[in-house]
Amino acid sequence: MPLPRRPIPGRPAAHPHPHPHPHLRRPQGFTLIELMITVAVIAILARVAYPVYINYALRGAVQEGLQGLAASRLKMEQYFMDNRSYVSTGTTCGTGIGSGLTLQSPSGKFAITCTGTASTYTVTATGSGSVNGFVYTINQDNARSSTISRSGWGSGSTLACWIDRPGAGC
Repeated sequence: MPLPRRPIPGRPAAHPHPHPHPHLRRPQGFTLIELMITVAVIAILARVAYPVYINYALRGAVQEGLQGLAASRLKMEQYFMDNRSYVSTGTTCGTGIGSGLTLQSPSGKFAITCTGTASTYTVTATGSGSVNGFVYTINQDNARSSTISRSGWGSGSTLACWIDRPGAGC
């Protein structure tokens, strides 16, 4: 055990605080400028990330509509193999789509309809909500088309393929 220190004559006594200058210690917490810099960085990141997220979500919804069309085409071909016709009566597609019956994609963002004859059909997916303005079709020859009225996704005219992302073309 060390011996207690005795004051040395001619020298000042030890400072009672652990820090030699307690009035110069940094206060706890954040300064206003630090908070403002943090808010600015978050705002910049949000400005970049939010449009990317919206585009990502939109692309997912479009894929859902395209998958609904592909599944409907498969059902139509199966119906044709069993019945030698794409329609059951009039222009009602054999799968039950058409003539007033509309299928919805799982999220309800696309309405899938069908029109046809004994030897032809056209299945259409029409977007609503966040995918309003997106219309996709497919027929018995697997001919695909897109009509998109959203900026950056196409020219607004009908294209002979399925556009599934901004800036894509046929």
